Amino acid sequence: MLFTVACLFALFRVWKANGDRGGQQPAEPFRIAGNFYYVGANDVAAFLIAGPEGHVLIDGGYPGTAPMIIASIAKLGFDIRDVKVLLNSEPHHDHAGGLAALQQASGATLWASAASADVIEAGGDDVDLPWPLRALFRARILGYPVARVDHRLVDGDMVRVGPIVLTAHITGGHTRGCTSWSLPVHDGERVLQVVSACSLVKLGIGGYPEQDADFERSFVVLRALPADIWVSSHARLWGRYRKFAARDSVTDPVTPFIDPVGYRAYVDSAEARFRRGHVQ
Repeated sequence: MLFTVACLFALFRVWKANGDRGGQQPAEPFRIAGNFYYVGANDVAAFLIAGPEGHVLIDGGYPGTAPMIIASIAKLGFDIRDVKVLLNSEPHHDHAGGLAALQQASGATLWASAASADVIEAGGDDVDLPWPLRALFRARILGYPVARVDHRLVDGDMVRVGPIVLTAHITGGHTRGCTSWSLPVHDGERVLQVVSACSLVKLGIGGYPEQDADFERSFVVLRALPADIWVSSHARLWGRYRKFAARDSVTDPVTPFIDPVGYRAYVDSAEARFRRGHVQ
């Protein structure tokens, strides 16, 4: 336990040294397909779905990532004040830490699963440690500004902003309320099915009694989702830079992002790690 705490404090020092942004650097924002855009940092992802009646933003990064996301949205020609809905994949500080700042800048409503909402409204308190270690962990390491959750989701709920429709899939395991999102994206005359898949990494710290059963269900749910394009909350997992760079060598810039094989491999490799008992 003492070794684990020492490692966490070492990570905390690195995180604080990078201005509460976890080492993240700005990344070039770009259109993935249709009205679906990447507006995240170099690894911690965020996605904008633009629409005529307002936009939807998935995830907020670290507390220090929010200004990068806002700048990326502006660089694409959109306004953060036109974001009407904020969505969350998981309540850890690297994906929910910037939600409060984004909510304040946009005035958007925040939607999250019930389990994630509890953590977001507690400022990141999602660690099962004895008190006072738990209080220290939250206050000094992984805590973040509290955001207001306006709507608590259940599995299968749909979020609508004009013609934009996203479906929530509760795919727990990484966290209790980990949420994957699916949506159709119109790109010219074709309709592409997009899945934003929640993390499938099993954590030791933050584990909970139903964790294994949740993972078993999540593998089934994610395999059943049709995915032409898939993304996740960490850009390295779905090859953000590789696919972005590949656009220069093809006629259709959407082609590198159409990757159903990669999506299946993501789920398969996660399940294989789970079967081996791998814990991060």
